[in-house]
Formats: sequence, structure tokens, C-alpha cells
Amino acid sequence: MLAVAAVTVAFVVLPLVGLLQRAAWSDLARDLTAPEALDALRLSLVTSVAAAALSVVFGLPLAWVLARVRFPGRALVRALTVLPMVVPPVVGGVALLLAFGRRGLVGSHLHDWFGLQLTFSTAGAVMAETFVALPFFVITVEAALRSVDPGYEEAASTLGSSRAATFRRVTLPLIAPSVAAGAALAWARALGEFGATITFAGNIQGRTQTLPLAVYLLLDTRPDVAVALSLVLLFVCAVVLVALRDRWLGAVPR
Repeated sequence: MLAVAAVTVAFVVLPLVGLLQRAAWSDLARDLTAPEALDALRLSLVTSVAAAALSVVFGLPLAWVLARVRFPGRALVRALTVLPMVVPPVVGGVALLLAFGRRGLVGSHLHDWFGLQLTFSTAGAVMAETFVALPFFVITVEAALRSVDPGYEEAASTLGSSRAATFRRVTLPLIAPSVAAGAALAWARALGEFGATITFAGNIQGRTQTLPLAVYLLLDTRPDVAVALSLVLLFVCAVVLVALRDRWLGAVPR
């Protein structure tokens, strides 16, 4: 068992070691300040934060409904909500294209009525990232809501508190750590999104070319910059994991 465990750890660690070994550390600052890198860094920050914010705004009510309201088809709604977690991202991008593209189910009307085109735009990149990031927030917060003792909410209701006030003053403070954890997970997932973004929004520098897309494009032309950007993504993911472990998800038993 120990031998198999060691092989498994090596399988995960060796690619990371290879990435760290390949990095040109002396030129890291120069590589990260290249125009392509700066554009990708700026755009990724904007789109991933926007996607995380949208996940919170729309995911919090959905998580509450799934956790607190019984209705026919709830299991189906939950399954559809988490479906983007298991669907290949490129398939999600195709689905978004067929729904919100210029000739899509909804996108054609948006273009004809309002002149709005989501494909090949920063808004399209945000939509693609939100599509894949939202489920991470919803399942995290729904689990937290299910773990909250409903007696607190019932007590607030008996004291005359409205449902909205009870949620704001009682439920939300109790699940705040999980809301923060879900938002962090959604942000990290949005930051690393590739397939849905390139399929739906394209790969246009300064408009839709986020960090993962820039890494893919620069790997052939400027590999040192691609490696430097990969290190940024690796660092961010490591920070998120450490933060979730120590601050929000509780200490892992040793």
C-alpha cells in the first residue's frame, strides 16, 4: 500500500516539479510584464471576479431554494445545476454558443432586438466562466444550509421576524464561512476556465484571452512566458486550497 501511495504522490508531484524546474526564475518579472501576459492577467482578474460575484448573486438564492423548499423536480433541478461540473467544458461552450450565440436560441433575439452580441466579447468570457463556476458555489452553500439547525430560523419567525429578515440576520451569519469558501472556489474555477471560454468567447488578446488561453497560445511562440503564467495559476490555486483548509473548511485531522 505504501508503495502504491508513493507512486500516486509522485504521479501528482512530478509534473509540478517539472514546471518549477522549467521556469526561468531570473527572468520571471520580465516574462510576467510582457504585454501578452499583462493583458491576460488583467482580463483574468476582471472576468474571474465578475464570474465569482455573479455566482454569489444568483447562486445564493438557488442554494437556499434547494436546501429549504420542497417542490416537485427538486432533484432534477439540483442535477442540472451541478451538471457543468462534470460536462466537458468544451461541450459547455458549444451549449452556450447554441443558446446565446448570434444565431442561438436566445442570442439571436438579443442581437436582433438590442444589438447585443455575447460571443467574442468580455461579457461572453464572464458568462462562460460563470457557467462552470456557479455549481461550486451552489453545492458548497447548499450543504452549509442543510447543516444549519432550522430551530434558529423557527425561533426568529416566532418572534415576528420575516423570512427575509431571518435569512439576513440569522441564517446568513451562520453560513458566512461557507459563502466565503464557495465564492473562493468559484473564483478559482473561473480563473482556470479554458474550454467553455475559448469555444464561446474566442481567444482575442485584451478581450477574451484569459490566463489559460494565453498559456495555450504562448506555449509555442513564447514558452517562458507561458510557464511564468502557469506558475501564477499554480500559486493562486495553492493559496486558495490552503486558505480553505485553514480558515473555512476546518483543520484536516493529522
